[in-house]
Amino acid sequence: MEQTNKVRTRGTNVELVFDHLYNEINSLSLLPGTRISEADMAARFGVSRQPVRDAFNRLANLELVIIQPQKATVVRKFSNQAITKARFIRSAIEVEVLRRASAECDNTGAKRLEKCLQKQTKIVDAEDFDAFHEEDYIFHKTLCEIARVPYAFEIISDEKAKVDRLCALSLSGEKRLAQLLDDHKQIADNVVQGNAAKAIEAGRLHLTRLDETINEVLKNHPEYFED
Repeated sequence: MEQTNKVRTRGTNVELVFDHLYNEINSLSLLPGTRISEADMAARFGVSRQPVRDAFNRLANLELVIIQPQKATVVRKFSNQAITKARFIRSAIEVEVLRRASAECDNTGAKRLEKCLQKQTKIVDAEDFDAFHEEDYIFHKTLCEIARVPYAFEIISDEKAKVDRLCALSLSGEKRLAQLLDDHKQIADNVVQGNAAKAIEAGRLHLTRLDETINEVLKNHPEYFED
């Protein structure tokens, strides 16, 4: 029992450190290029170095930090190559998700999508950027579930995580929220109607919305890019 409790505690500590750093990095409280010390994190959370090391490894797998042996871990800068790769993978997966969702969507699926859109509308009216970010994930997860490929969301989520922090630097937040909501409505309407071609077209347009943000950030914060 004692060994089980140690394993559980270690796992809990890893999640604690990981969740904190993940949110700090994505919200840009920790800017690209910032050094983070394993020892400092362990002291801050009152844990041993091992769970901090495990949390760093998870962040490195998401390409959010760079682990340097014998040196401080660094919050990874944006990479145009990595962004292009992540968006390509996500686009390929979402095309198939939308194709399947359009074929599989029933009344229950339609109601779930409508519920998502109602929540998003209220959030946009309130200009709650963080809440919209959460609901955006839920919307795409719902589409995967309607398509009967819930496992696809894990891939989509991982690829989204690699570029989401760019959005925190956007200078056009209000405009983007309304635009993204309209995209979601177009996607949902076409999925419910079973129009796969139109749903995919709307989905692809949705993914291009990040182009403006990337160009904007590159222009205003070139120091945050590694290439």
